[in-house]
Amino acid sequence: PGETVIDLAGRWATPAFIDSHVHLVYAPAGSAFAARGVAGAVDLAAPVAIFGADLGPLQVLATGPMVTAELGYPTQSWGSGGYGIECADAAAAVAAVDMLPGLGAAAIKLPVTSAPQLPDDALAAAAARAHQLGLPVISHALSDGEARRAALAGVDILAHTPTETLSAATISAWKGRAVISTLRAFGGSATTIDNLKALRAAGVTVLYGTDFGNTMTPGIDGGELALLLQAGMTPKEILAAGTSAPAARWAGFNGVLGEIAIGRDASFLVLAADPLVDPAILAGAEAV
Repeated sequence: PGETVIDLAGRWATPAFIDSHVHLVYAPAGSAFAARGVAGAVDLAAPVAIFGADLGPLQVLATGPMVTAELGYPTQSWGSGGYGIECADAAAAVAAVDMLPGLGAAAIKLPVTSAPQLPDDALAAAAARAHQLGLPVISHALSDGEARRAALAGVDILAHTPTETLSAATISAWKGRAVISTLRAFGGSATTIDNLKALRAAGVTVLYGTDFGNTMTPGIDGGELALLLQAGMTPKEILAAGTSAPAARWAGFNGVLGEIAIGRDASFLVLAADPLVDPAILAGAEAV
């Protein structure tokens, strides 16, 4: 008694999406994300104030500031307002990692970029400490050398599909780990798309992500879905990249989002057509 029944005959239902790369303090848009099909998001760089922020109705996991070198990325550019913790050496990087979980960090982000940058021993020490604390490690690494350094340091997830052609050795080093797509954020070049194809073929898990804040389309991004198709992913794989794969990868969403099942949150999309035929329909849900 008192419950509302909605007849979805002739429609399709899928889990709502998880966007594994956003910047919601840099570009607040939580309500717009939720209205356009995203129930969960992973914020991959923000000042520590994000841990006390109300970002509802989205469920948000956050890294807080990146652990970076003195004057390192992104502190001298877009992230000058507290988006990075500057560290002089391995000991300082480990201390930063130790601080962040107590504030609420669900993962640690270590940028691997051009100089100034953390040396290899600091990257490895910070990653090892994060793993001791039960946290995954993500890296911004766009070139072949940067992606290889990140893998050797023990990083678990690439924050972006690298934009420079990846060598066979680098691709092999990432086997069994994960990459967040963000293809549209860097123009969707043929090189970037080929990198995602190669990583996927090597057994790297693809997670849907937009780098929102760099891109400015809140909600499920049809442009990103189209580029994932160009990268050779099937509609079923694209759906998984935005639902079950990130739910399994991010502990805070595991058992909560990513699946329509008893015990999960009732966060799902109502679609007018079958997304396993044309995944573009995911970006235009009739209802959320």
